[in-house]
Amino acid sequence: MSQKADIGLIGLAVMGENLVLNMESRGFTVAVFNRTVEKVTRFVEGRAKGKNVVGAHSIEELVLSLRTPRKIMLMVKAGKPVDEFIELLIPHLEKGDIIIDGGNSHFPDTIRRTRYLESKGLLYIGTGVSGGEEGALRGPSIMPGGSPNAWPHVKPIFQSIAAKVEDGTPCCDWVGSDGAGHFVKMVHNGIEYGDMQLITEAYQTMKELLGMNAGEIHEVFKKWNTGDLNSYLIEITRDILAYKDTDGKPLVDKILDTAGQKGTGKWTSETSLDLGIPLTLISEAVYGRCLSAMKEERVEASKVLCGPKPSFKGDKAAFLADLEMALYASKLVSYAQGFTLLRAAAEEYKWSLNYGGIALLWRGGCIIRSIFLGKIKEAFDKTPNLSNLLLDPFFKEKIERSQDGWRRVVSTAVMNGIWVPAFSTALNYFDGYRNSRLPANLLQAQRDYFGAHQYERVDKPRGEFFHTNWTGRGGETASSTYLA
Repeated sequence: MSQKADIGLIGLAVMGENLVLNMESRGFTVAVFNRTVEKVTRFVEGRAKGKNVVGAHSIEELVLSLRTPRKIMLMVKAGKPVDEFIELLIPHLEKGDIIIDGGNSHFPDTIRRTRYLESKGLLYIGTGVSGGEEGALRGPSIMPGGSPNAWPHVKPIFQSIAAKVEDGTPCCDWVGSDGAGHFVKMVHNGIEYGDMQLITEAYQTMKELLGMNAGEIHEVFKKWNTGDLNSYLIEITRDILAYKDTDGKPLVDKILDTAGQKGTGKWTSETSLDLGIPLTLISEAVYGRCLSAMKEERVEASKVLCGPKPSFKGDKAAFLADLEMALYASKLVSYAQGFTLLRAAAEEYKWSLNYGGIALLWRGGCIIRSIFLGKIKEAFDKTPNLSNLLLDPFFKEKIERSQDGWRRVVSTAVMNGIWVPAFSTALNYFDGYRNSRLPANLLQAQRDYFGAHQYERVDKPRGEFFHTNWTGRGGETASSTYLA
C-alpha cells in the first residue's frame, strides 16, 4: 500500500461505520476491520465506496496499513470483547502505539487497561462517544481519557470530527487520566436516564391527569423547546408525539410500556453509593425502568390494587406552566447531583476535572445537549470550586422561582395517583439539601441504642464521639464510629 491510513477502526456496527465516514469526510484515511470480515467487504464496496477507507481482513493487515504511531479505535461491545481485541492487537504493535476504546466501557475496566497497556510500552485511551447514529456521522460529543501522552496524536482527528458549539469550539477535549473519560460518559448517561424519566413523567401527567392526547402534548413540547427547556430530548419528544402509524393514529400510543437499559445508568447509581453521593434522581430513573419491565406483574396488580381516579378541575394552562417549572427544577437537581458525583470521583481517583469544560463537551452532539448546559459552564467558569449547582446565583434564582409550581405539580400528581418518582425525589432532595437540620440525630441515637455505634453532639466539636448506656443494662464499651 502506497499511502498509510491515519487511524484504524475495529467494529463496523452503526456507530463504527458512521464514525469512519465522519473521519473520512474530514480528510483522514481510515483502515477498517470487523470480526465478521464479510462486513468489511460490504462496507468498503457499499457506503464507503470511492472514499479513503481501506478494508483489512485480518488484524495483521489492519496494523500494517497504519502510519506510526498507530492509532486503533475499538467500537465493540463493552466487557470481554474489548479485552479480547486488546490481546489480539498487542503482538502486532510497537512502543508508543495507541489503542482507543470508544464503547461504553465501565471506568474501572479502563483504569485497569490503561495500566496494563502502559506496562507494555503502549498507550491507551478510553473515550465516551455520545450522539447516537446521527452524532457519530455528523459530529458527536467525545470525552477522551487515559494515557496523557496519547492525546496529542489523536487530538486533530477527534476535535475535527466532534460537534461544534456556536463559536466553533469542538465538543471534545482531554478529560483526565486512566478512566476519567469513561467516567464522564457514564455520568452523562446517568443524567440522560434522569432527563428521559422526567420527560416521560411530564407526558404521563398531561395524558392521565389532564386527559390530553398525543397531538395536544406534542404542542406543549413544541412550545417548551423554544424556551429554557430547549434540548435534544425535548425536541425528539416533540417529534415522536407527532408521528403517526400507518392507520393515522399516534405511534407512541401503540408502543409497549416496558423500558430497556444497557447498564450505564445502573453503574452511575452504584458508583454514587460507593462514593457516598446522594444521586437520588438518576437512581430513581433506573428503578423506574426496572418497574416498567415488570409489565405482566403490573397488569395483574392493576386488577386488585386501587388508587384515586385522576380528576383535574383547575386551570389547565396554569398547571401546564407549573409543569414546565417542575421539569426545569427537577432537571437542575439531576445535573447538580451528577456534577457532585464528578467532584467526588475527582477526589477519589485524583483526576483534575474541568467541570465547565465537561459542560461544554455536552453542549453539542450528545443526547443531553441543551441550552441549559451553557448556563452550567458559566456557573463553573465563574466559580470553579462550586460545591453544588443549586448554590450558583443564576440557578438559585431559577429554582426559587420554580418552587411553588414544582410543589403544586408533585402534590397534585400524588393526590391523583399519578406516578412521578423523579419529580418527587428531586423535590425531596432539594428540601433535604436546604435543611440545616435533618432527623439523622434520631437515627444516630437508634444506632447507638442497638449497636453502640456512637454519635456526635451539637454542643461539642466535630470528631468527638459519645456513647450512652440507654437501658442501663449495656456497658460503657462502644462500637466503631460511623463514616459520614
